[in-house]
Amino acid sequence: MWPAVFDRARGSHLYDESGRAYLDFFAGAGALNYGHNHPDLKRALLGYLESDRITHGLDMYTVAKREFLERFQDTVLGPRNLDYKVQFPGPTGTNGVEAALKLVRKLTGRQTIISFTNAFHGMTLGSLSVTGSSMKRGGAGVPLSHTVPMPFDSYLDGQTPDFLLLKRLLGDSGSGLDAPAGVVVETVQGEGGVNVATPGWLQGLAGLCKEEKIPLIVDDVQMGCGRTGPFFSFEIAGIKPDVVVLSKSISGYGLPMALTLFRPELDIWGPGEHNGTFRGNNPAFVTATAALDSFWGPGSTMEKETIAKGEQVESELQAIVAEHGDAGVSYRGRGLIWGLAFEDPELADAVCGAAFDRGMLLETSGPESEVVKLIPPLTVSTAEIDKGMEILSESVSQVCGQRGPARRGADRKEQA
Repeated sequence: MWPAVFDRARGSHLYDESGRAYLDFFAGAGALNYGHNHPDLKRALLGYLESDRITHGLDMYTVAKREFLERFQDTVLGPRNLDYKVQFPGPTGTNGVEAALKLVRKLTGRQTIISFTNAFHGMTLGSLSVTGSSMKRGGAGVPLSHTVPMPFDSYLDGQTPDFLLLKRLLGDSGSGLDAPAGVVVETVQGEGGVNVATPGWLQGLAGLCKEEKIPLIVDDVQMGCGRTGPFFSFEIAGIKPDVVVLSKSISGYGLPMALTLFRPELDIWGPGEHNGTFRGNNPAFVTATAALDSFWGPGSTMEKETIAKGEQVESELQAIVAEHGDAGVSYRGRGLIWGLAFEDPELADAVCGAAFDRGMLLETSGPESEVVKLIPPLTVSTAEIDKGMEILSESVSQVCGQRGPARRGADRKEQA
């Protein structure tokens, strides 16, 4: 983490205790899609608190919960013709994933969950079991079983047709693959290195799940709420998952909140079968409602603006890659989630450090932390994008210039 003590934040900037400003291309790991302390959301929250309204509500019916559910239906689900029940599984993304895994196992009476290489779904045991990182899995302290990983899109570099392995395993009684309870997938793997699934790949996965009668879970914890452009990241593929998990930016203000959405016919929960103390975070319902009103209501331009800003970022990344192709640099992404990947993982970390020195916050991702991850607020201005990409370009030039082409080539030879 960054060697600074932060004190204030507004929009796309954080300020440390000495008053120095930092351009934030981290955005709370995707929990701050609308930036820090957005005035519309702050006004709604302060008004609610000053009126002595309900803050902690467990599973009680509250005005704040009702208003959020009505707005979510009218603004998000209804216009997209999505018929989902809404469950409040707990305050974080991993709570939402755990609920989804429990639900499909209860529904099917089966245990095995199919996940994908380089996936990240959370840090609790069920979510860890479908997470790819050996480092994160190693912290569990117990076996992480009843899951089977499959290749994510482009994992095999196009050498094997999509889903050939999975189809063969599902159709072969001697394969050793138990009938799955469900499949869980991210459309863009943020923590895994900004690996982007194509619409065709997602359509193929959804089709296979439907054919085999396997519930499909889309983990939209980081990529939902407009991160890739549309509100749900799977909209680009035209699919309708059986279960969807939202968290991070659903509250709009960085307040803990998560949703597990599922088709009505999948609602087989018994009373109190999956509950928790902090499922009724009413201040989060208030800011979530305000966020829907401010950014996703009738006439919203959020999706178009995010896509346009993403194109601005991509254009700058293309220039960086063209200038430093000899350093083994490449890029990938969608909407406002982008990754600048380095063959040498040390370069990615060094670039983030150089950017911090210039007043910009970036993090690394990927199995070897080899990817510089760009995840600015969706409300970032075009001028702030220009500034951020200028800092990134200067940081890459500094780091790659220090290493030099000959040294980088020698490094790769030594690693081989």
